[in-house]
Amino acid sequence: MLLTIVAATPFEISPLHDFLKEHFKVKSEMLFEKNELSVYLLVTGVGIPLTALNLGYYFAKQQPALAINAGIAGAFNRNFKIGEVVNVVSEQFGDLGVENADGSFTNVHELGLVNPNDFPFQNGILFNPKAIEHQFLPPANGLTVNKVHGNNSSIKAIESKYKIDTESMEGAAFFLACLTAKVDFLEIRALSNYVEPRNKENWNIELAIKNLNEVLIEMVKAYL
Repeated sequence: MLLTIVAATPFEISPLHDFLKEHFKVKSEMLFEKNELSVYLLVTGVGIPLTALNLGYYFAKQQPALAINAGIAGAFNRNFKIGEVVNVVSEQFGDLGVENADGSFTNVHELGLVNPNDFPFQNGILFNPKAIEHQFLPPANGLTVNKVHGNNSSIKAIESKYKIDTESMEGAAFFLACLTAKVDFLEIRALSNYVEPRNKENWNIELAIKNLNEVLIEMVKAYL
């Protein structure tokens, strides 16, 4: 079985990388094997373009049994705690469209440029059909953006437009690639901060990465 862990940056999965180097046979810098399980770590780079490009290259050559997008994220939903790990069950592109003269935003589906129900979209949203099979983490609805929100007015505007819980810079690109390539997938995100006027003093990236990797390591063990 080939399990592929997809991350934007190496530091987000560094503890998992260390665990694999210690407990698995090292086949290459990013490929590890134990029993019938192969684990490949794919670091794409940050953002939608690099994620889509590198997943396209990878899926053209490999068809993993499961791909897991692992990383940190911001939380719109204050019912989640900082450091909590969630299962992102849906994604949508949050800033693909046009800004109107009054400052409002119209996305490509509303513009009629992309049919909101053309595969793999459903009413403009990307859903993970396998997410319901993985209920060990709380579900969350994700928004993917090129520019993370850090201004109060833009945060309020996006929250009023979309029903969302989390924000990342890669999730929807990952969903789109997996759905198109017909690869089973999960998106696991640890919440490092709330989406609010930008203030890094309120972030806890260290806790988020710790909790994220604890979940990832347990998932890897479950497939042995």
